[in-house]
Amino acid sequence: QLQASGGGLVQFGGSLRLSCTASGRIFSINNMRWYRQAPGKQREFVAQIFNDGSTIYADSVRGRSTISRDNAKNTVYLQMSSLKPEDTAVYYCYALLRTAVTTPIDNYWGQGTQVTVSS
Repeated sequence: QLQASGGGLVQFGGSLRLSCTASGRIFSINNMRWYRQAPGKQREFVAQIFNDGSTIYADSVRGRSTISRDNAKNTVYLQMSSLKPEDTAVYYCYALLRTAVTTPIDNYWGQGTQVTVSS
């Protein structure tokens, strides 16, 4: 239901834009987020965007990343710049959404997209 894309290999200081589209039966999306998980580490929060466009960033990416959202396309983006080797991770998108007016809001995860930053 969540399809992430845009990962790849990039050099130190480079940029990438990740995309994640929610598809299928969707009534409403409350907020969308990006998380990442580096090898041997726990999954960590990266950025979040609410319906009103307000955003939250992890300290590790603040100032280097911008999360945005196209509500018409049910898509969230993460534009990352000034990438560092420590940004290397699998990036996962997340959505808190409702599939129908009668269903409770629930958590959904995308499959992840690999970002590798070479030094």
